[in-house]
Amino acid sequence: MISQLIKKHDFDMVFDSQKVFRHIMDAMSNPGRVVDIKECADRLYGNYRAFLTIAMTLLDNEVSFHACGDDSLTDDIASLTLARWERVESADFIFIRELEHMEYVIDNAKYGTLADPHKGATVIIHDDSEPVCSLKLSGPGINGQTEFFTSQIVKDAIKKRDAQFYEYPQGIDFLFVEGNGRLFAVPRLTREVH
Repeated sequence: MISQLIKKHDFDMVFDSQKVFRHIMDAMSNPGRVVDIKECADRLYGNYRAFLTIAMTLLDNEVSFHACGDDSLTDDIASLTLARWERVESADFIFIRELEHMEYVIDNAKYGTLADPHKGATVIIHDDSEPVCSLKLSGPGINGQTEFFTSQIVKDAIKKRDAQFYEYPQGIDFLFVEGNGRLFAVPRLTREVH
């Protein structure tokens, strides 16, 4: 009998990470633009492939993360990236699968300092809700304003973040991710237009 080595994940840490990183940078540079990481996410297994794809692309042993009480996701991210777990208040990357954690995270996530605004957290939110409302955004990367339809979850998260009144240029970055691997970003300096 010939034994076979069965790999749990087929994600290529070099080529797939580079591809996903380019997609995430495209989304961050163009707030509201939807990018698709499904091709790379499909090389992973489990219930949160898109989250793991982002984690394997952005995290390493020099950053920290929090997964909002999801022990399985915490274990997978820690073992695949060697990133260290931290409390919400000090984590560099925060993954939210259960939306009841969203308000607490936005209230307590680190938002950088005036000297180092880039040290604010990146909050990655799972959102498979239907687009039901219009959202207008303005800020860096947007020529004037951009408008698109999105879920109430996205609108609520941006409204909650904007209510924090961070001193410019502080804030937190958002990545909204669907289970199928589509994602878009709303960086910290992007605001809802009313």
